[in-house]
Amino acid sequence: MFKMKKKVFPIISLLLILTVVLSGFHPTDAFAQGFKKTDNTYNGKTPKYVFLFIGDGMSFPQITSAEMYLGAQKKTASPEIKALDFTNFPVNGVASTYDMDSFIPDSASTGTSLATGIKTGNGIINMDAAKKVKVDPITRKLKEMGYKIGVVSSVSLDHATPAVFYANQESRNNYYDISLQLANSNFDYFGGGGFADPAGVKAKLTGAPNVIDVAKKNGFKVANTKEDILALNNKSGRVIAINSRLDGSAAMPYDMDTKEGELRLSDFVRKGIEVLDNSKGYFMMVESGKIDWACHANDATASIKDTIEFNNAIMEAYKVYEKYPNDTLIVVTGDHETGGMTIGFAGTAYSTFFNKLEKQTMSYDEFNTIVSDYRKSTKVEDQKLADLLPQIEKAFGLITSSNSNAKTNADFVLTDDEQSTVEAAFKRSMEDPKSRKLNGSEKILYGTYEPLTVTLNHILNNKAGISFTTYSHSGLPVPVYAVGVGQELFNGSYDNTDINGKLKAITKITK
Repeated sequence: MFKMKKKVFPIISLLLILTVVLSGFHPTDAFAQGFKKTDNTYNGKTPKYVFLFIGDGMSFPQITSAEMYLGAQKKTASPEIKALDFTNFPVNGVASTYDMDSFIPDSASTGTSLATGIKTGNGIINMDAAKKVKVDPITRKLKEMGYKIGVVSSVSLDHATPAVFYANQESRNNYYDISLQLANSNFDYFGGGGFADPAGVKAKLTGAPNVIDVAKKNGFKVANTKEDILALNNKSGRVIAINSRLDGSAAMPYDMDTKEGELRLSDFVRKGIEVLDNSKGYFMMVESGKIDWACHANDATASIKDTIEFNNAIMEAYKVYEKYPNDTLIVVTGDHETGGMTIGFAGTAYSTFFNKLEKQTMSYDEFNTIVSDYRKSTKVEDQKLADLLPQIEKAFGLITSSNSNAKTNADFVLTDDEQSTVEAAFKRSMEDPKSRKLNGSEKILYGTYEPLTVTLNHILNNKAGISFTTYSHSGLPVPVYAVGVGQELFNGSYDNTDINGKLKAITKITK
């Protein structure tokens, strides 16, 4: 594990920058220039092993909350933070995230900036904002130079962030066309999730070839069992490794829902390192996609657990750095922030209680299934909140005052107001989602999520001293951490397009 002591001055600089950004986003000309002027020239050694880790939706709040959660587990009298390993990397930077449409971008536009170095519009994959010019991602250029290429994600492999490293599309929603580009690529390793529309059903295509079959015809070995994935190595050829258990969106389960013995994101990184191992080197992009999904749903615990596993995945790459320190570069960043996550809630004032999150045993996604099954299996006239109270206690630790454990678990007893809020959400959750119509205030309360589930998440978050401002993204900048060959280029403040520029400079891409 990385034990280097944190550098004080870079952290102070990041905090000062963040303070200015949060102060209303009316920067002075000098400050604005700070994100536009950075040194992307490099004359040093070219690394052989290059890793780019992207926490989707991950910015300062997601990282800090994970560190506070880990610190709270020590149960010390005073607040304590347990740093994630990658936050101790010797170089710290900060990158702006706006795109051509908004200060609040999406993963397609920010991913395009990271992969190609250009600004584009919302939803666009590696094309200009006018959707006329296709732009090559850095991966294609590195492949031409002899690097092997790996793309790993905990969500579907045709989702926006992985897609920007191999595809060009007018819309991120063109899942079938995106996955066809993957199947027809000459890249070497894809791992993690599956495909959202492998047969073109969502695209309303008839007789379209399954992308898995196309990939196999093009020479890919497809492994989708734990045994087959673990058997892969650098003699396996070009590989698509799909997790054996996927959710309805073809993504891997949230880390907190992963069962003992199942593969995690870190396993796909470790296996990718084995598959890509060769004398000329490789580039691997790794995305933790469900940090974003958890924060969209305002599920702080799921976000924290996936961020911790993201750290574990990064440390698999760090083992390569430890073995080849003069040939390896690791860069860690986010593409944008999701949820407007904040550490602080009016009801807890200056206090936080991160240990309360330990009571949550499953993600919002798993609890949604419980709610859905109850709704479908119970007659409308028989539906009552009392039936779900045992499952609520098991999933979130929340109980009513009549619970036999109320005295010993007083911190988790629902107040009268909280219980009224839960009962109102329960009634909405018992309505058919297809015909459910929410009023204006309810849309702010529930977003597009299961009313009961998101309400329970909000209550537990608030009891811990955490809150969210949106179900969408926010305009926060993102931190950048680096270690290895060329690490010094990532110090300071710059635009997200400069991350691409720095990677190109370090790998000697001239065109």
